[in-house]
Amino acid sequence: MARDMKVLSALIRRRYREGASLAVVARELGVSKSTVRRHVPAGERRDAAAAARQRHRSRAETPYEQALRAQVMRLYRSGMPQQRVAATLGISVEAVVARLEPEQRRSRQEAARLAVEQQGELLPQDEIAARYAQGATMAELGRLYGVHPSTIRRRIPDDLIRSRGRTPQPQATGPRRVLVDEEVRRRYTAGESADALAREFGVSPHTVRARIPDTDWRGRTPEKASVPPPRPARARTGGVRMVLALSDEEILARYRAGQSATAIGRAAGVDCRTILRRIPDVERRGHLQAQRLNRPAPDVDADTIRALRGRGLSWEAIGAEVGLSAKTVRARA
Repeated sequence: MARDMKVLSALIRRRYREGASLAVVARELGVSKSTVRRHVPAGERRDAAAAARQRHRSRAETPYEQALRAQVMRLYRSGMPQQRVAATLGISVEAVVARLEPEQRRSRQEAARLAVEQQGELLPQDEIAARYAQGATMAELGRLYGVHPSTIRRRIPDDLIRSRGRTPQPQATGPRRVLVDEEVRRRYTAGESADALAREFGVSPHTVRARIPDTDWRGRTPEKASVPPPRPARARTGGVRMVLALSDEEILARYRAGQSATAIGRAAGVDCRTILRRIPDVERRGHLQAQRLNRPAPDVDADTIRALRGRGLSWEAIGAEVGLSAKTVRARA
């Protein structure tokens, strides 16, 4: 039995490496796709795009396929993005990707740069510079032409670029008044606000606040954040180990004999995770080991399945009798 599984695993890996898909290998060897996937290493499995390209390579291309591939290559090399190629030919983007080799595809940076260049060729540079000189911002021009403001920035000469920041306010032409502390305190005590005094003297409200004592200040004084009292430490109590109907030695002996953690837990009346905590890490079986141990693949040939089918049994009934799924039974027949 073990020898047959090794031979089956070797055949699955060889056919998959030759380029056959999971479905083709399963149909040729009479097993399910999940069985084929289990015997193929994860590092060798092809993704969806690679599988689509392999299917296109495996089948003979018709004249229509050859012409379509040539059109995809011609449009893509001319600078069109994949979405525009798909819209022009009336196919999906996945179909375009499947007809392009990995080394022929453009990176994201290259595709973005090419799109900006193609879009920039259609922008009126003189009109953009004239609008910007009249007072329009880069964000407004970007919304007007449907591009990013950085694209607008590259179309404006450097000598026309305005400095960033707020527009400078016109300075007062009259002489600047001298800030006198006594006058500020007197007028503030009389009822004038700090903002009105700041506007009159040409300073910030914080400067006015610094000239007024805390006892005369009408605003809210900053309060220190109160520190909450420390929480009393709670005494930690030691954990209580659950007493099971089976001892740890008996659990380990049953696990080594081939029983699963679920079966042992069912016998002890606890969850399987409680049983796994009583088993050392070095003794635990891996996922594939447990799957092969709990679900051994019966050696049922096609003649036996056909004989049961001839008796009038359904695929589900045959699978229940031989210990296989209805899908695997149908594939082996």
